[in-house]
Amino acid sequence: MDQLTYRVGNGLYVNTTNRCTMDCTFCIRSRGSGIGNAPDLWLSKEHSREEILKDILRHDPGSYNEIVFCGFGEPTERLMDILYICGELKKQKNPPVIRIDTNGHASLIAGKDVTPLFEGLFDSVSISLNAPTAGEYEKLCRPEAGEEAFYAMLEFASKVKEYVPQTYLSVVDVLPPEKLAACREIADGIGVPLRVRHLI
Repeated sequence: MDQLTYRVGNGLYVNTTNRCTMDCTFCIRSRGSGIGNAPDLWLSKEHSREEILKDILRHDPGSYNEIVFCGFGEPTERLMDILYICGELKKQKNPPVIRIDTNGHASLIAGKDVTPLFEGLFDSVSISLNAPTAGEYEKLCRPEAGEEAFYAMLEFASKVKEYVPQTYLSVVDVLPPEKLAACREIADGIGVPLRVRHLI
């Protein structure tokens, strides 16, 4: 049975797709099949938005610190389905805090600016920066769109913050100090905080 939701700490994480626009050299799925209480996050198929919502609701989502769209793929590959699910969750009597962990390629995938669609549905957006330059980003993350993906990610971050005030860029804690400083300068330049996350 496919694992559509799983727990990490007091967060309920939602696994909607295995598709991704990148093939990061450090991606956890290249070294294993699961995380948290989920032994296997590889999906046999993409489940309907209704099936995913039903799976979330069976956990009493309001009892968690947050609902996080983050699985074994890039969640915005299924942006319209996720927006629908968020809308339904926000109708709950005790609506949960909702976060999305993304590579920032949503507009690149859609071929248009989709950042206005995030307003009122997401409480926070975490965008993986990963590297301080387009060249390093391409080498480390191996995006389908090449270096263009780096600039698309930064543009997405600069726009989505207008609709989701709690927007931030993130990097993993294996970067040397000078590259971390360069990443912080990029984040400051577009007016969003930088968070350093532990490499799982």
